[in-house]
Amino acid sequence: MATTHTTTHAHHPMNKPATEKEIWEQYCASGIAIVRPLLTKHGVILDEAQPHIAGERYLTRPLAGAKKLLLLGKRSSDKMRVVIKVASDTAGIAEIQHERTCREMLSSMEFAHSILHSPDELLFIHEQNRAILVSEFIEQPCSFTERPISEQFTLALSILKAQEQAHATTHGHIKTVRKTFGEVHADDYLTKCQTYITEINASAKNQTLEQTLGQSLQLFKESTKTIEQYTGFLTNWDLTPQNIRVTNERIYFLDHASFHFGNKHESWARFINFMSLYEPQVAQALMEYVHSNRAHEEVASLKLMRIYRLVELIRFYTEWLMRAEGNVRELALARIDFWQEVLKATISDTFISEETRKEYMKKRDSLRSDDEKKRQIGLH
Repeated sequence: MATTHTTTHAHHPMNKPATEKEIWEQYCASGIAIVRPLLTKHGVILDEAQPHIAGERYLTRPLAGAKKLLLLGKRSSDKMRVVIKVASDTAGIAEIQHERTCREMLSSMEFAHSILHSPDELLFIHEQNRAILVSEFIEQPCSFTERPISEQFTLALSILKAQEQAHATTHGHIKTVRKTFGEVHADDYLTKCQTYITEINASAKNQTLEQTLGQSLQLFKESTKTIEQYTGFLTNWDLTPQNIRVTNERIYFLDHASFHFGNKHESWARFINFMSLYEPQVAQALMEYVHSNRAHEEVASLKLMRIYRLVELIRFYTEWLMRAEGNVRELALARIDFWQEVLKATISDTFISEETRKEYMKKRDSLRSDDEKKRQIGLH
């Protein structure tokens, strides 16, 4: 009897190490338990359902990176919807503070004041070893990709052109601006690209992908002068419809921590790559605009930055392979395959076929969990 009891106990689920998803869920639950009464004290009521910490959220943050909770709630005085960002570790707290600094700096730049808006900050506190930032929730009549194609193109172009107006050498407070946002130059992009490719090849073990990445790196090495020619511009590392909201003809940025000075086509590249999946007509229209209205060197620079951002994206999903299991791991593999196809098309100055795009979206949706599907509602 004793032997039987010991064997059964050894295989009991309670003895299994917690998965990364379980660790993240425990972090969220304990964090919310601490934050809820703090927010109530300051007149903010948390929603019961919190979609933005569910689904794949545990994988979208770096393994050793900042831990932040993105929560939704209401101001108790008038029921205004609010967004709450919470961090409890050193890196996360620093990230929230950096975002506040960047938002203040951006609002002081004359070029941005009339077109790039920020949600109002309603509360910032540092209690219980946590930084808590509460901002207004920007309502919008529809998501970005639900708008007419022509309107999406016009909005995207206005945002991208507005950023180009900010060059690191045109401001009187140049040292402060550079220090606040940080700078990236051609050598930095090349070093990161090399690192990403090394990491992908070590994890993916995919010969076809390795060849495509080799082509990418060769193009990058041959064109560092072109990349450097267009550095020094304000750019947004994560410019996607998920991070902007449009209401009453005003454009709001939701993530100011993603701004830095770098190659001016980095934002263009991120946005076009994203729209290659979600709205390819807009992606193609933006590419055609650059081809028709900009110098040949700018066309080349945009292509290089698209390649760089695609390599970075493939590396992001490659990291999931060691962290996910089941459908989520299958989804990571599907994403790596899809973005490799986009990378190959970009290298050859083409776009992926509509069939490839639709097949991927069908597979992606079949592998996503219900929680992830809920998290994605309204993001695009």
